[in-house]
Amino acid sequence: MTTAIVGVGNIGGVLARQLVAGGESVVLAGKGASRAEELAAELGPLARAATVADAITGADTVVFAIWLDAMRELIPQVRPLLAGKVVIDPSNPVAFDEKGRIVRSLPEGQSAGAVAAALLPEGAHYVKAFGTLGAGVLAASANRAPRRAALFYATDDGSAAATAERLIRVAGFDPVKAGGLAAAGRIESPGGDLHQAGPDGEVVDLAQARAAVDALSGGAPREGGRLDTRERF
Repeated sequence: MTTAIVGVGNIGGVLARQLVAGGESVVLAGKGASRAEELAAELGPLARAATVADAITGADTVVFAIWLDAMRELIPQVRPLLAGKVVIDPSNPVAFDEKGRIVRSLPEGQSAGAVAAALLPEGAHYVKAFGTLGAGVLAASANRAPRRAALFYATDDGSAAATAERLIRVAGFDPVKAGGLAAAGRIESPGGDLHQAGPDGEVVDLAQARAAVDALSGGAPREGGRLDTRERF
């Protein structure tokens, strides 16, 4: 199996390293060829660099590790190539205001997941995943002991769910399904109650994550509308 990672910045670079460390073949693509080539050379024989089109064509799964606005521009250009592929979207609906503060880039109630999924061709398998931790915390939290950190994902597609779970495990985490596409906003920032924001990344284990998914039905402690993660490991 081969995973294409389009975008080799913060999240894309971390994910590429984690997947290769777990034995996954990756093909890397970015705005400029140089960064993808440098990272591929660093990662060794399981990684190679390619153009965006070639990366998508040669992969079973495509991770768009880019901003939502960039995804809106890029996906229509490569849309025919995505038919039959599993597409993983880590994006969050964030932008910066005139003072450099993070603000929501979409109307309340609309998720980046819904926007991204609507861009895909019929036959593509969409899943929201790998966007609930910042790059630094994602890098530091893989293969935690004694209890692995959990990562949430959201999809209505069985093939996409199976692929997301496999890659989350390869990357060194336990997968937890937040729900279908309608639940994508729960694992996005700003505003998602399952998004693990904050200086410590609010890293949770499998049991805590499963309890948090059930929180809306009264199954887990919450505080201030956010995931209560005071019991950390």
